[in-house]
Amino acid sequence: MKVLFIANGLTHYYNLVLSRLNSEAGIEVVVIAPGGRGADIGEGVYQTKDGINFKVIRLNETQRFGFCTTFEGLGGVIRQERPTVVIVFENYLMSFLVDLSVVMAMKHIRAGLILKSIPFRLLAYQEACNEVSAGFARLPILMNRILIATGLIKLARRLWLEINKRAFCLPDAHVNYVEAHELWASYGVAREKIFVTRNSPDTDLLFGVKNALENVPQILPRNPYRLLHVGRLVKWKRVDMLMRAFSRVRERWPKAELLVIGTGPEEASLKKLGDDLNLGTSVTFTGGVYDPRMLGQYYMASSLYVLAGMGGLSINEAMCFGLPVLCSVCDGTEKVLVREGVNGRYFRDGDEEDLHEKIIWCFEHAGELQQMGLKSLEIIRNEVNIRTVLDGYIRAFHYVQRQQA
Repeated sequence: MKVLFIANGLTHYYNLVLSRLNSEAGIEVVVIAPGGRGADIGEGVYQTKDGINFKVIRLNETQRFGFCTTFEGLGGVIRQERPTVVIVFENYLMSFLVDLSVVMAMKHIRAGLILKSIPFRLLAYQEACNEVSAGFARLPILMNRILIATGLIKLARRLWLEINKRAFCLPDAHVNYVEAHELWASYGVAREKIFVTRNSPDTDLLFGVKNALENVPQILPRNPYRLLHVGRLVKWKRVDMLMRAFSRVRERWPKAELLVIGTGPEEASLKKLGDDLNLGTSVTFTGGVYDPRMLGQYYMASSLYVLAGMGGLSINEAMCFGLPVLCSVCDGTEKVLVREGVNGRYFRDGDEEDLHEKIIWCFEHAGELQQMGLKSLEIIRNEVNIRTVLDGYIRAFHYVQRQQA
């Protein structure tokens, strides 16, 4: 079975999943990725071709009708590769509705279509209907003002909502990280078409790294009060809030440390904040770390993983290395991974004071924190790992294949 992924980039973490899929018996993975950086890839996201074992086809992105992002020559590549299944990321879904060359190519080879998405920001259909007076984020401000002033915005928004509804019903199956049956049902998607894969890095790889590091001296001196954050340095990660909460923690635990791994557009302003808060050497910015062994050493030298804002896979990684997790609302995956009082704690979303208090609690309960870390490891081993992800994809592939027969 040949599976064609239409992706917004070659991100280092998803490459590992695709390589594992490509190694599964009877599955061949081919990936179409933007010729350049990709219009919809987040700033600071690390991309690489290192270590991949699947075929990559680079195509240039283009726009159709001002709202449809697609690839030049996509229809021709689909005809040439003749996949059994095409998996499309949400930002390219409209291509399969309005790009005639793509629509005809799919009909010609009779390939199945799967939508891969993280719909935690998508409103249910009825909720979206109640927000039809809002402007369009992609339109110029002046055009939005004209639509609002003329009263056409409501009609335009409703039309766009109906187009999206039709697009969401187009795929033969949906794969999601989180439970989204009721959400998709509101758009008319049948329950049997929805497959929950969960989200995971290559946990087998990370467990191997962990085992290899067990008898290696730690990269940093032991400190039971070392917090760790891993992720891009962007506003929605709220590293600034974490730093402010941490500065108050140090009033009680002067030896506390904060280790920040990642790079991004907020790096300079965060370093300045560290100076303004007089954090000195208690906060360390390592930059981006993408080598699993090096990253594993930092995880194993820390006592608590903290995610102050949005995120996802870094929680899985931390749990692989036996860390308890402190977080709030992320992309929905945290609801499956982090259990309050079992392998971590939650703080109120955006509440710096509550974040501060939860860090204090963690430092005050070191014994419980160690047990939580062991529970994190157990959850990854038994419930959410690379095998559960691969099995979820394979179930979706076989379902679509049966529907196309």
